[in-house]
Parts: sequence; structure tokens; C-alpha cells
Amino acid sequence: MTLNVSLAVAAALFAGALGVAAVVRQPKSFVCWLLFLGMTVLAVESGMIGLCQQSKQDALKCWKAALIVQSLVPGIWLAFSLVYARGNYRDFLQRWKLILAVTVLVPPLIASFNRIVIIHDGARDAEAATAGLSQGATWVAFEHSPKILFLLILIGHILVLANFEKTFRSAVGTMRWRVKFVILGLAILFATRLYTQSQVLLFSGFDTTAPVIHAIALLIACGLITVGYARAGFAQLDIYPSRALLQNSVTVVLVGGYLLVVGVLAQVVRHLGGVDSFRAQAFVVLLGIVGVALLVSSDRARAGLQRFISRHLRRPQHDFRLIWTRFTEQTSSVFDPCELGAITAKFISETLNVLTVSVFLVDRQNACLAATGSSKRLFDEPNALAPLINALRERNTPFDLDSVHQQLSRSLSPNLSSDSPSGWTQVLRDATPCQFEHGGNRLCVPISADDRVLGIMVLADRVNGLRYTQEELELLNCLSDQTAAGLLNLQLTQELMGAKEMEAFQTMSAFFVHDMKNLASRLNLMLQNLPDHFDDPEFRVDALRSIASTTERINQLISRLSTLRKKISIEPVETDLNQLVEETLAQLGAEPGVEISTNLRAIPMVSVDREQIASVITNLVLNARDAVLSAPDADGTRRVRIETAGCDGDGDGGHGGDGGHGLGFKIESESVTLSVEDNGCGMSPEFVQNSLFRPFLSTKQKGLGIGMFQSKAAVEAHRGSMIVKSLPGHGTTIRISLPIARSRATPSIGGNGGDA
Repeated sequence: MTLNVSLAVAAALFAGALGVAAVVRQPKSFVCWLLFLGMTVLAVESGMIGLCQQSKQDALKCWKAALIVQSLVPGIWLAFSLVYARGNYRDFLQRWKLILAVTVLVPPLIASFNRIVIIHDGARDAEAATAGLSQGATWVAFEHSPKILFLLILIGHILVLANFEKTFRSAVGTMRWRVKFVILGLAILFATRLYTQSQVLLFSGFDTTAPVIHAIALLIACGLITVGYARAGFAQLDIYPSRALLQNSVTVVLVGGYLLVVGVLAQVVRHLGGVDSFRAQAFVVLLGIVGVALLVSSDRARAGLQRFISRHLRRPQHDFRLIWTRFTEQTSSVFDPCELGAITAKFISETLNVLTVSVFLVDRQNACLAATGSSKRLFDEPNALAPLINALRERNTPFDLDSVHQQLSRSLSPNLSSDSPSGWTQVLRDATPCQFEHGGNRLCVPISADDRVLGIMVLADRVNGLRYTQEELELLNCLSDQTAAGLLNLQLTQELMGAKEMEAFQTMSAFFVHDMKNLASRLNLMLQNLPDHFDDPEFRVDALRSIASTTERINQLISRLSTLRKKISIEPVETDLNQLVEETLAQLGAEPGVEISTNLRAIPMVSVDREQIASVITNLVLNARDAVLSAPDADGTRRVRIETAGCDGDGDGGHGGDGGHGLGFKIESESVTLSVEDNGCGMSPEFVQNSLFRPFLSTKQKGLGIGMFQSKAAVEAHRGSMIVKSLPGHGTTIRISLPIARSRATPSIGGNGGDA
């Protein structure tokens, strides 16, 4: 077996194995099946070329079969190029269906009717030999003109390459990195086939050793495709190139240039008689074009070329990196707009040798232009600032102030006022007079972000009156953009601080109103019962006690109103939690139709702020009562149950449980728990997870959405935690844990299972 045959067989095996691997890894992928078909056709073609090289008796039949298989390549691979890595490949298949049908059907049909002849020993002008040729046959020719067949195959290969180029150019970032080697391997394969097809078009035949180039290219392509699939896997990649027809394709331009060069070169070498060396010259030209294409498509090569030119062939006047670093360092910690303007003016003066740099900032509140570092104000007349703002929007890059003024003076009246469309130039000139006769024209640099004009810089009296280079103008533009970004950030910071102050005020008010709402509910309940029980002395005593406690609570709220901006502060004392629960329930009173039961077990004393925890208990019980009133269960009962228990260790602070959704925080060890359970409407897991503890979000129509937020903050201030388990229609259980007192007081015993 010769080397050529070995290469052809190796390429066939590699291609076949790659196609099978693609289908095995992704058997349901349409892309992988097309890759399998394409690799199978290439493998069969390469194997038949090896067989043709080895065969002595049936060479004509073998080459005829290889030609038919070769005619199948462009159609299958054109379909693959339309599908590979494209998320919208169905649209492309629909638009290309006619071209696909022609590419798949016509070349094999023409190849099947074309007779092949073989000519010996390079004697290309001799008559065609018949079957049974000697071993020295070297040239395969065609009885009929092969130009139509190979022209169609050539066009098919060009379309394949152009589609791969379109996919590659549409990919960005990591997606381009993932498809790069697959497309690169296939580009090398079909570029090589372009070379061989162009040879057939020029000479109406090919050397029997020429198809071995296909085998070498196939080996290289399979290796690169393997690397590409090792990077990205065989999964479908979703790139969405434009569905427009192939326009501005680099592939078409390169292939057209190559064919033009090859055609001219062929005429020259034929004229000079050196036809034998032409194929090598054409292949060198092809390799050069492929190399240029690879360099153009490589991000790393382009970046390296740009760095080389920047470092070695073009020396900048200013070190932009150093200037930008210094300017950023000097302005990063500035929090005053006037100070930022002063630093910018000083920096530009030192960097560009400008003796006079004036920075003016737009004061929108006073509708004027304020100079940094002085009390000077420009355009302080009504509507005088508008012409400047409009002019700077039109000129968002540095411009020559004196030249613009002369142009406007010639086109308009010389008597210009500050509020005229061109009077702003004269005002700026008067505000920034030149101190030196040879300082050059004044340069105006707008300070703007998007369409928002924030200020303006005027540069005058440059040393030696030097003109600003394009590089310096770009530097000034960058510095003005950075200054504009700094000014905009300062303005946004001030607005944010104002918004936070307003938010703090609203939060403070919401806390106050929420507690007042609970107290009002208590008084309202007492007033509802007053007509029926006014004659009862015990009721009147209880009502007076309730009014007194409510008034005291209101006074406490008012006294603490000024501290709501700050973090919740607690004054913990040893407290009997069971007793605190009973007192709170007694103050709330009963609600008709709601059964409130307690199960207060023996627990240690806790170290809590009685007022804060009483507020938490009140909020939890009122929420539970509202929940059961809005959604009774199947038997019509509305139940609220309050329990206390001891908790050694971590307790059951997990998430979920009993089919519900739990939102838990780590429970402190050596703590007690208080749980409030109801059979009300419940809450969705999404609301518990995302909204329950956020202020101003509530499931109640008239709720403020602040109770649970306030309760959670109070519990966490005690180093406690809160767990919520709830499902829509199945009620809610809220369990809080509180640390026990350090003194380990004797456990208290409350009611067990009684009605509150």
C-alpha cells in the first residue's frame, strides 16, 4: 500500500468515526445527522480515491463512482452550513430550498452521464485509452466537457464557505470561541477543494495523485472539528444570523480574487510554456489567500497587529494610560461639583500647557452658568441660557470658539445680545479674555452626558500658541466625558440621598401609622361593645383600663417617633413570655366568630423588651385573625392558636414542612419559641419568599405592609429568628424564637388549651 493510499484510507476512517460519534452523542439532533451524512460522503469519497489508486483493472469504473460521490458533497454540506449553530436554521432551509434542491440533484445527474477516460504517462495530447490501462496512467480526463459539472460543484463549495463565514461573523464572545475550530477545519477542507475544482475547470481533467490533497485536507479538518466539539460538545448552539441573502461576503471576494489570479496566471504560464509548474503556483496562491483569511478572522491576530503598530510604528504624543490613571485618581474621591471642576481645569492646564482654563457648570436651579472657583455667573437673564444649551447639543466635541464666533458674526447682525442664537459666543469670549497676544484661539470643550449639557470648558493662552492635534482633541473629549460622568454621578448621588431621606420619612411614618392603626382597632372594638355592656360595672372598669393603656401606648409612640430613623434599640428585661402573651390577648379582647386558643407550656424566663415583643404578638394575632375572617375552612370554624415551648439546640428551623413553604432563619440555641397558627387563607410561597418581609407589600386590601417587616426587625434585634410556613387555603404558622434569660429563671406555667 502506497503512501497516497494510506492517507486516503486514514482520512476515510477518521471522517467516518467522527460522523458516527456525532450521531451516538446526539441521536436526536438534526445537525448531528447532517454532519454524519457529510462525513460519510467524504469518507466514502476518500476510500474510493484510495481504491482507485490501488486498482489496476477497474480504474475507469472506480473513478466514475468516485466522481458521482464527489458530486454529492456540495449539496449535503450546504445543508449543514445552513443548520450548524443557527438557532433559526428552519428559516434558512425554507429560503434556500430551491438552491438546495439544485445542488443536491443536478451534479449527481450530470456526473452519472459523463464518461471518463484515462491518459498514460502524462501524454495529454494522445487519444483516450480504453479499459485495461497500464500502471503508468496519470491523467483522468472526460469525454464530455466537465465544466458545467465542476462549475456547479465549485459554486456549491463557495456557498458552503460563505454560509460558514456568515455564522462565524454572527457569533460573538464565547460563542465564537466555541464554533471557531469547527468552522476553521471545514473552511480549510472546502478551500482545498476549491483549488482542485479550479484545476479541473482549467485543464478539463486532473492528475490521479491530485485527489490525495483531499485526503490530507480531510485529516486536518477532522482534527480541527474534533477540537471544536471537544470545546463545545455536540449540543446545539444558538446563533441568530440575519436571514438576508449573502451580501458583503469576504468569502465571495476572496474566491473571486483567487479565480481571477489563477485564470490570469494560467494564461501567462501557457504562453511561456511552463504549464507543468502551474498547479504548484496556484496552490501557493491559494495557501496565501487562506492564510490572510485566517489572520483576518482571528481576534488574537488582529489585536496583536494593532499592538505592534501602536508600539513600534506610531509613537503617540501623550501617554493616554498614564494621563487617564492620574486623572481618575485625582477625581475619584471628589464629592463637590465645584471642586471637581477646579481639579479638571488644573489637570488640563498642566497636561496640555494651557495657561488659562475656565470651567463653567450649568446651574439649572438658577438658570445660569456658574464659574468654578469664583462667584461669576453667566447668562443670568431669563431664557439667556437656552441658546448656549442648544448650541452645545449641536457641537458635542471640542471646537474653536473664536472661529465659530466669526462665522456667526458674518451670518448674523454684529450687534449680538446674550439671548440671541449666536450671542453666547460673545459672552464666553468676554468671560475668558486672552492674556497673551500669541496664545492662539480659544478652544471650547462641552461637558455633556448623552443629551444632557452639564457645563463647558474654555481653553485659552496656550504656550507658543500651538494648535491642538487630533490626538489632543480626542484626549480632551475623553477628559470631558469623564468629568461629565463625575458630575452626573454627583447629581445622582444628591438625588439618591434626597430619595433616601424621603424613604426614611415614609418608613418612619408607616411604622407610626401601623401601631396607631392597631391601637385604633382596639378602641374601635371597645366602642362596638360599649352600647351592649355599658351598664356592666366590670366592663366599664375594663374599658377605662383599656383606654388608659391605649393612651399610654400612644404617648410612648409619640416619644419614640424621633428615634424611628435609627436602628431598633431594645431594653431587655427578664420576662415571663406566657404572662406577656396572656396580657396582650386580654388587651386585644375577643373577636366574634373567631376561636382563639392557647397552649402555654412551661418555659424559662426570656430576656426581651416587653414593649417590642408585645407589639410583635399583637401584630401576629391580628394578622391571623384577619386571615381566618377572610377565608374560613370547610366546617365553618375560624381558629387561631398560640403556643409556647422550650427549644434546646437548633429546634426545627428548617425550610418548609408539612407540605408548606418555610422561610427560616437560624434559631439561637437555648431559646424558647412562640408560634401563632391559623386556618385562614394562607399565602403563596412566592409571596412568603419575596414580599412578606418587605415594607409596603401586603395581601390585605387595607394593609400597610409594614407589620411583618417591623416584627422581623424587632425579633432579630433580640438575636431571635422567625419561621413562616404557609400555603394558600391551608393557613399559616409563624414561629419565633427568643433567647432565654441568663439567670435561668424557674419555668413559668400558663394556661393549657383554654380559650382566650
